[in-house]
Amino acid sequence: MIDNKNYCVIMAGGIGSRFWPMSKSTFPKQFHDVLGTGKSLLQMTFDRMCNIAPARNILIVTNKQYKSLVLEQLPEIQEDQVLCEPFMRNTAPCIAYANYHIASKCANANIVVAPSDHLIVNEAEFIDTINLAISRAQEQERLLTLGIKPSRPDTGYGYIQFEESEDRVDSKIKAVRTFTEKPNKELAEQFIDSGDFYWNSGIFIWALNSIQSAFQSHLPDMASSFSQETSAFGTSKEHEAVERIYAVCENISIDYGIMEKAKNVDIVLSDFGWSDLGTWGSLATQIEQDDLGNAIVGDQTLCYQSSGNIIHAPQDKLVVLQGIEDCIIVDTGEVLMVCKKDDEQRIKNIVTDLKSRKSKHV
Repeated sequence: MIDNKNYCVIMAGGIGSRFWPMSKSTFPKQFHDVLGTGKSLLQMTFDRMCNIAPARNILIVTNKQYKSLVLEQLPEIQEDQVLCEPFMRNTAPCIAYANYHIASKCANANIVVAPSDHLIVNEAEFIDTINLAISRAQEQERLLTLGIKPSRPDTGYGYIQFEESEDRVDSKIKAVRTFTEKPNKELAEQFIDSGDFYWNSGIFIWALNSIQSAFQSHLPDMASSFSQETSAFGTSKEHEAVERIYAVCENISIDYGIMEKAKNVDIVLSDFGWSDLGTWGSLATQIEQDDLGNAIVGDQTLCYQSSGNIIHAPQDKLVVLQGIEDCIIVDTGEVLMVCKKDDEQRIKNIVTDLKSRKSKHV
């Protein structure tokens, strides 16, 4: 039985520049069928969250330019479930906006916050983990984040160190000691060896009153800006109020703004097959590979003496590779990108360069 006090906030305003050329500012990766499943990442996330909260209680926070895309891809929701940010201000303002909107509907809500573009393989385990976290958030004034058991010393993720404690009711829930953002290779290896560091998933669970209190303590100016407009939320005046608030809001993440400062933060140790699908390389780990290690999305792709490639092409387009190794090959129909896998981090630089040239393809 799903609790009617459960709300889910799906953050869907990012551009996903590391997934260029498929992900563009006009059509970011969360709206794409990245895995070739027939559903976009946003649709997969929404379906998953319907096991946690009533569909009516699922909110999509996105940039106003993506409102029509959200409504097109999620016909199950109503227009007032799409919270439109006037411009990007990072995750703390995004979450504060959702908090005040939810407060206008349910003063004692339980809230799950998740990005729109993550992959969850074992959804049953994910739902059990979320429900465990919700129970803790209801019982105690704790802010919880899901930590992912690391499988490698990845330098692209943030890490969370936890305290070992024997007085916890559930051994999967630990108090957080430190947050570390994207360490170098050597430090990441030390984290893995220590056994008390997990990846930071960016998925949060808390009670509405707990997170509101945290904003008042750690981001008081932002809390004040929103609280001055409390009466507008849930009404026809909400959009105008948000425009005023965002004009003065600090651009800051929820991690820096609250989670790293608060003393009541817990991590739920999790292992449900997670990936943030942040890069083409991370996508390759989630796709079945052929005998030569090619990860392919696209039914018409043929590889000859080619190995270790990541290939993403339209389902009806013939792609033939001969003697190509360790490359990322992406064909969107408008853009063809070929890049060495080892140089994947340069994709963001390519996007920056194209923006400076005012290219229509970013």
